[in-house]
Amino acid sequence: MSYNKFMKKTTNSTTTTPTTEELLKRLEMLEKQNAELEAKLKEQNELEVKVKWLEEQLRLMQYKKFGASSEKTLPGQLDLFNEVEKESNPELPEPELESITYQRRRKKRGHREAMLENLPVETIEYRLPTEEQVCSCCHGALHEMSTEVRQELIYIPAELKVKKHVQYVYSCRHCEHEEIETPIMTATMPKPAIPGSLASPSILSHIMTQKYVEGLPLYRQEKQFSRMGVNLSRQTFANWMIIGADRWLSVIYNRMHILLQMLDILHADETTLQVLHEPGRPATSKSYLWLYRTGRVGPHIILYDYQETRAGENPKNFLNDFKGYLQVDGYAGYHKVEDVTLVGCWSHARREFSDALKAVPATSTKPVTAKEGLQFCNKLFAIERELKELDPKDRYEKRLEKSKPVLDAFLSWLNIQKIKVLPKSALGKAITYCLNQWDKLVAFLEDGRLEIDNNRSERSIKSVVIGRKNWLFANTPQGAGASAIIYSIVETALANGLNPYYYLRYLFEKLPNIDLTDEKALDKLLPWSPSIPVNCVTFNKLPK
Repeated sequence: MSYNKFMKKTTNSTTTTPTTEELLKRLEMLEKQNAELEAKLKEQNELEVKVKWLEEQLRLMQYKKFGASSEKTLPGQLDLFNEVEKESNPELPEPELESITYQRRRKKRGHREAMLENLPVETIEYRLPTEEQVCSCCHGALHEMSTEVRQELIYIPAELKVKKHVQYVYSCRHCEHEEIETPIMTATMPKPAIPGSLASPSILSHIMTQKYVEGLPLYRQEKQFSRMGVNLSRQTFANWMIIGADRWLSVIYNRMHILLQMLDILHADETTLQVLHEPGRPATSKSYLWLYRTGRVGPHIILYDYQETRAGENPKNFLNDFKGYLQVDGYAGYHKVEDVTLVGCWSHARREFSDALKAVPATSTKPVTAKEGLQFCNKLFAIERELKELDPKDRYEKRLEKSKPVLDAFLSWLNIQKIKVLPKSALGKAITYCLNQWDKLVAFLEDGRLEIDNNRSERSIKSVVIGRKNWLFANTPQGAGASAIIYSIVETALANGLNPYYYLRYLFEKLPNIDLTDEKALDKLLPWSPSIPVNCVTFNKLPK
C-alpha cells in the first residue's frame, strides 16, 4: 500500500482506529520503501560519477590521439580561464597604432664551414688552356686574378669487397733434409671475430648499427646486400650478431656493469619487448627490457637487461652491489632493490596534472583545480632551469632556499584537495600519485647531483621504443639477450660522443686479440677511454 492510499484510507476511516500491529506493519512498509528509494538514489549517483569519469577518459583519449604530444606549457597558457579579469586595467590609455614590418632572419655565417671542416676534400681546378690565356682586346697575356669556389657534398654508396688474409708458414730447408725435427714459423695474423665465417669487423658493425641505431630490420638489410650481388640470409645476420654479442661485446658489457654499480647515483626504467619463442610461454606474452644508466656525474654508462617479467627481483638482482640513489618512476617493483634511496620523477607527477587538465570539458568556465597543481610543478621546473649551471653544492643550497617552500605549499594544497575530489577522477589520481610518492618526490633535495625527473632514462629507452616499431619483436631469448648487449654498447658509445659504427668495428678488431681477463686492457676499450682512436669520435653534431 502506498503512502497516499494510506493517508486517504486513514482520512476516510472515521469509525475505525488502526491497531498497533497495523501501524507497525505500515511503518515497516514505509521503511522498506525508503530504503529502496535510497538505494536507487545511490545507484543513480554512482552512475552519474561513472558517466563523468568516462567522459573524462574520452576527452583525454581524444586529446592524446589528436592533440599536441608535448607537455610544455607556454607562459600565461594556464591563465586562459581568468585572462580578462587578470589582464584588464581601465586606467590604461588606448595604445597607439603602429606599423609592423617583416624582416627576414639572416643565416648565421660559418655554419656550413663548421659542418664540413672534418670531411675529406677533393679539389678539382678549372683553368684556361695556355693558348687561350690571351686578352681578346690587346692580345696580351692573362694572369690569375681570383677564383670562384662551389662546394658540393658527394655521396659514396656502400660497396662490398673481399679481403683475403694469406698467412705464410716458414720452415728450414737444411733441417728438412739433415735434421730429425724441422722448426716451423708462422707469420702473425690478427684473429677473426668469428672463425670460419665471412663476417669481418666492418660488416658486423654495419649490420648492428643499421638495426640498433637506424632501426633497419634484418630482412631489409638482406635485400640491400642482395642488390649489391651477395645473397646473405637474415638468419646468417642474426647468427653473426648473437655470436658477436655473446663472445665479444658481453665482455665490455660485464665490465661496464661492474663499474656502474660502483657509482652512487643511477637511473632506471623499463619497457616491453615481445619475444616469440620463450620456453613455456605463448608468443603474445610480454617480456621486458630494463634500463640502468648513470646520472649527470661520472662516465656515461647505459645498460639494458632482458628479462621475461616485470618483477621487482630483476632490478634487485641486477643492482645487487649498488648502494646510493636510484631515480625511477612510480613503479613499486623498484622497492625490492636493497640499500638504496629511491628518488621520484616530477615529470610523471606533472604529467598526471597535465592529463587531468586535458580531461576538463572545453565549455567549462570554472577555475580548474588541475591548473593549480600544474602550476606548482612548473614552478619547480622553472627553479631547476635557473640552477642548471651551478655546481652540486650550490644547487643543493639553492634548492633548500627556493624549491623547499614551494614543496611545502604544494603538500598543504594536496592534503586540502584530497578530500574535495573523487579518488578515481583524473585529478584525484594526480593528487593520490603525488601523496603516495611524496617521500621519493622530495628526495632530490638531499643531493645537488640528483635530478628533478627521470627524463634521462626515458630518453635512453626511447631508442628501443622507436626501433621496436620497425623490427617489432625478438625471435628467441638468446636473440633478446644479444639485443640488450648491443643496445648497451651503441647507446653508451653515442652518449660518450662516439660514432657507433667505428667504435663497434674497433672492438671487433681488438677484442679477439687481447687477454679478456686483463681489466686494464678492457678499460682501454671502454667508450670514455682516452685510448679510443680519433676516427671513432663524432666531431660534428647538429645543433639541437
